[in-house]
Amino acid sequence: MHTPDVLDTRILSVGTALPGAPVGTAELARRFGMDALWEQWVDAFIGTRSRHLAVDVATGRQTATLADLATEAGRRALDRAHVEPHEIDLLVMGTSTPDQLMPATVNVVADRLGINDVSSYQLQSGCSGAVQALDVARQMLLTGRHRTALVLGGDVVARFYDMTADLSALPPEQLVNYVLFGDGAGAVVLTTEPAPGTTTLRAVRTRLVGLGREPGALLEWRGPVDRNPGRAPAAEDYKAIEKHVPLMAAQMLDETLDEAGWTREDLHHLLPPQLSGRMTERIVAHLDVPTAAEVSCVDETGNNGNALVFFQLERALEKLGPRERAVGIAIESSKWIKSGFALERD
Repeated sequence: MHTPDVLDTRILSVGTALPGAPVGTAELARRFGMDALWEQWVDAFIGTRSRHLAVDVATGRQTATLADLATEAGRRALDRAHVEPHEIDLLVMGTSTPDQLMPATVNVVADRLGINDVSSYQLQSGCSGAVQALDVARQMLLTGRHRTALVLGGDVVARFYDMTADLSALPPEQLVNYVLFGDGAGAVVLTTEPAPGTTTLRAVRTRLVGLGREPGALLEWRGPVDRNPGRAPAAEDYKAIEKHVPLMAAQMLDETLDEAGWTREDLHHLLPPQLSGRMTERIVAHLDVPTAAEVSCVDETGNNGNALVFFQLERALEKLGPRERAVGIAIESSKWIKSGFALERD
């Protein structure tokens, strides 16, 4: 539970970046030769109206890298916080799709932003990676060794797509990826310095709960030696996700509230997991927090992985009034990680 004499971690700003204009389901259907029934299936079972892709749908050419998007998001966050690059002394990034194995994308972004002589970390993780990055940054700030952190998160999944694929021949666990995911990046500036009128990060939790469970999501990283055409580059076990995610989200909501010393009745806003539009609707209904207004974005941005939390945060900070509270939850299905964080406006 928070007590006044404990050092606070405050959110000074949020910045986000999307690659280009939204791509609607109808545009994808035309590109891949799918019919109106496919569009209806996407609307009924996925519920994501649009997504932003770092690949030109017409040509298959990549139009933006993760470093491009993260740099844009980071620069916006720094500008909004009125923080200069030399004032940052800690960088943490969460992603499942780094541009390269080396150098780490976080360090490429630091170079582009003019940040140097700092501690930097890159976490390899799915949707919970953004919360893991917040957790690592917060814990390091609370030691007193660092004062101001730039926390980044994002993914570019579209570069794994085969834009020449015959979608009608793909199994459901591969087909769903073409409509489920989008690309993007986000950034948050955190500080332990006094900053009246800002939002405080009261609690952050991440828990691996994948013991004995088969992965619910797969994203390959291959080189010329280990390429195997028999293995799909990306796949989702959507049935397992539908089964486990609502329960894990409810568990993490209770755990995060307990850590913050709050009850469900104390919540004004809820940032639920953002797998897809329809899944988010089911999760919100399962969580049953009638006092909290939902803060979601996935039906517009697509599931852009580690960027989602930042897009939700950006919207939440616009809505939070004085003394209002919010809880965010992210669930990673690759090897089942549940995570959550608690916010309170001064």
